[in-house]
Amino acid sequence: MWEIEPVAAFIAGAFVLAGLVKGTVGLGLPTVAIGLLAVVMPPAEAAAILILPSLATNIWQMAAGPHLRSLVRRLWPAIMGVAIGTLAGTGWLAGADPRYARALLGLALVIYAASGLWSLRLTVTAAAERWAGPVVGTLTGLVTAATGIFAIPAVPYLQAIGLEKEELIQALGLSFTVSTAALAVNLALSSTFTWSLGPSVAIALVAAFAGMGLGQALRTRLEPATFRVLFFVAIAILGAYLIVRATV
Repeated sequence: MWEIEPVAAFIAGAFVLAGLVKGTVGLGLPTVAIGLLAVVMPPAEAAAILILPSLATNIWQMAAGPHLRSLVRRLWPAIMGVAIGTLAGTGWLAGADPRYARALLGLALVIYAASGLWSLRLTVTAAAERWAGPVVGTLTGLVTAATGIFAIPAVPYLQAIGLEKEELIQALGLSFTVSTAALAVNLALSSTFTWSLGPSVAIALVAAFAGMGLGQALRTRLEPATFRVLFFVAIAILGAYLIVRATV
């Protein structure tokens, strides 16, 4: 049984690492954090600890640029789908058997890592966005409700619609902010939040921003493409571990 001190240290280490990844490549904080925390606690509890650090860092990423208004006008159907899908799955993460939740989380991590390692580059035309946006958004919301991860299929979709680099970074921040807020409502309705999580959330918030600072410094020294490969390999290994742990 884990004592308070080791759990606090594990949470701090997980969020420093997750923040480092986000500071370096612009995404990955929820994926890394919830994947690591699910090793020592139920995914629903991990998701509850994740909410505030994820919301704070993604609001910063969403607001840091001149494209927010145009992105909201363009992406609102997908964003609405994210919110609807996440709320439609209220209770899934909190009510699931931890073994099945870990297995599903592991599968989502492996799929996410595979899409990154294979550098899948799809193209979505402007005409197709009208129907693809709501579909992708809703699917992302359902995956979020089931696993606490909101990268699939939102990230490949945003990469496929032809956004420029800075637009893409800001669009990811917008999508992740809405996903985090919707997941917070989902977990609140499921009675997952408790005051006892307060110290863990505070540790996670400080550690996440410390990690982001390290990641931004590392970004100037390490080739981003190299780091992305290492990141996706690590995510694939973590996902495979969660699947094995849940099924064996």
